[in-house]
Amino acid sequence: MGKAFDFSLIWVYLPKLLSYLHVTLFIVLASVVCGVLLGLVIALPRLYRIPLLNRLVIIYISYTRGTPILIQLFLVYYGVPELLKAVGIDVSDVQPLVFVILTYALHFAAYFSEIVRSSVNAIDRGQAEAGYSIGMSGYAVLTRIVLPQAWRVALPNVANLTIGTLKDTSLAYTLGVMDLVGRAEMLGTTYHFLEIWIALSIIYYVVVLFMEFLYHRFERRVQRFEQAVTAFD
Repeated sequence: MGKAFDFSLIWVYLPKLLSYLHVTLFIVLASVVCGVLLGLVIALPRLYRIPLLNRLVIIYISYTRGTPILIQLFLVYYGVPELLKAVGIDVSDVQPLVFVILTYALHFAAYFSEIVRSSVNAIDRGQAEAGYSIGMSGYAVLTRIVLPQAWRVALPNVANLTIGTLKDTSLAYTLGVMDLVGRAEMLGTTYHFLEIWIALSIIYYVVVLFMEFLYHRFERRVQRFEQAVTAFD
């Protein structure tokens, strides 16, 4: 049983938890950056319907979306070293943080690739055909016509995915990573569990609100730019 609830302890634990916020934010940032790069690569076989690769990507996305992130964490943490050991590579000294970032990057990439695919498919095909008609290459059409419009369509979904990744990182402590939740688990030895978890929830909530604020500001800037272009036309 925990000790009697003490509201004032929430403000005592807040700075102790905040000192580990940078670890959580680093996991999110690294996972999103790696996930975006990998997701763009994964989306290509789906967009161009490359026979074998397309099927492999579909299986990968389906498996990632159909299994809990906690299971994926343990599979990567225990499975990747075993696979590398089979080819003579020893990664026993690699920090758990690396495997955490790898897991979340793979998870993010699966969802991001589908966001890219659906956003690209939402663009009027006639615009791409117009690009081809004036002699543009497929790469030029993709990078100069399709993607600049597709990312505007994708932005709300990417924002939700990023915020979801932030909340999913609360499981990183299961691999021994000392992030926000890992620190909360250590502070839990004081038996003031409720105060600790309330303080932790406040931190996550404020960070999510701040991220939503940034995305909304960015989205409004994009919309103003589109309205200006429309008015000019």
